[in-house]
Amino acid sequence: MKSIFIDKGITYTGRELSPHWIYKNFNVQGSAVASFIGAVKVDLSEMVDIEDVINSEPISSDKMLNFIIEDFEVGLYHMVALQRLFICIIKEVLEEYNVFVKRSGDDLFYEGRKLSVSIATKSITSSLIHTALNIVKTGAPINVSSLTEMGIADIKEFSLKVMKKFTSEVEDMNFAKSKVRGVF
Repeated sequence: MKSIFIDKGITYTGRELSPHWIYKNFNVQGSAVASFIGAVKVDLSEMVDIEDVINSEPISSDKMLNFIIEDFEVGLYHMVALQRLFICIIKEVLEEYNVFVKRSGDDLFYEGRKLSVSIATKSITSSLIHTALNIVKTGAPINVSSLTEMGIADIKEFSLKVMKKFTSEVEDMNFAKSKVRGVF
């Protein structure tokens, strides 16, 4: 699993959650996690979460830390498991900053307010995750929490820590599955 932090601002619209987006735009081939900072403006027509579409709950924020993960080896069930692992890793990294959040499924909450959005899906060639954390509290359709209010100033450094922990965990999982012999 490779990783890249994209230094240019990108508005996440939902179209970025597509196969080979990381490869086509940033020349990182294969399973990877990419992060970038930007506004989030996902119209209902681009929403992957059908429940949010049914409830007419588009996603928006003025500034979020976005992660896109693409894996070419796992199905949707396993990608949902990786999504939950990724959320747990974000929670662990926040704890390194002495910030304590509550996890419920694939959501993180700080002082009862939602910090994150996350979805896992499958394409014809890969499985994908989009996870984003509010950097600021403005532009969201609900009252949210933010990394800024938690005192996290260096968003790039935070992002790199999260990606390093995640890629290390995935590599360790790959090693773990290859070091055992089969039983009969």
